Amino acid sequence: MDIPEKKDLRGANLIKANLIEANLQGADLQKADLIKAHLEGANLRGANLQGADLRGADLSNAHLPGGKGADLQEATLQEANLIGANLVKANLVKANLQEANLHLANLHLANLQGANLHLANLEVANLEGANLELANLEGADFYEANLQEANLQGANLHKADLHKADLRKANLEGADLQEANLEGSNLYIARNLSLDQLSKVKTLHNAKLDEELLIPLKEQYPSLFEKPDSS
Repeated sequence: MDIPEKKDLRGANLIKANLIEANLQGADLQKADLIKAHLEGANLRGANLQGADLRGADLSNAHLPGGKGADLQEATLQEANLIGANLVKANLVKANLQEANLHLANLHLANLQGANLHLANLEVANLEGANLELANLEGADFYEANLQEANLQGANLHKADLHKADLRKANLEGADLQEANLEGSNLYIARNLSLDQLSKVKTLHNAKLDEELLIPLKEQYPSLFEKPDSS
């Protein structure tokens, strides 16, 4: 679907609308009602989605670089292209972001509670203060991501790549870190982080840790601090 003329869709009622592969580039969708809308493959580059309600919407394979403050609760964003997306304070509770590309995305203070980010690309993404409680982050790529003060309570980080990630003051209570790559990560003042959790990670080579964790880990699990096999 192509919408070259009608770009002002502020407050529009688009509940369950069929917008598959629609051209909504630069559209003004402020406070638009897009609950359960079909936006698979839609072009939303430069669109203003501030305050838009996209709960339950399907944005699979969509190009969505803007969405500050948008309500994307339970939205399907599987494999969506969100490179550099502005999702500050976005509501992404229980959203499906499986295999989504969030490289350089700004998710500052976003609510991702219970979201599915399995195998998502979050390289260099800003997740400072984001709520990722109980989120599925298995195999997700967090290379150099900013997770300062993020809430990762109960999150599944099994086999996640947290290479050089900043986890200062992050809440990791009950998080599954089994086989997670924490090489070069910054875990200073990380909250509710236990020796048991860290004993199950893939590597802590060059990781920054508080002494109360660093000393016993080096004594009991010295292999975790060895340079990992590049193969």
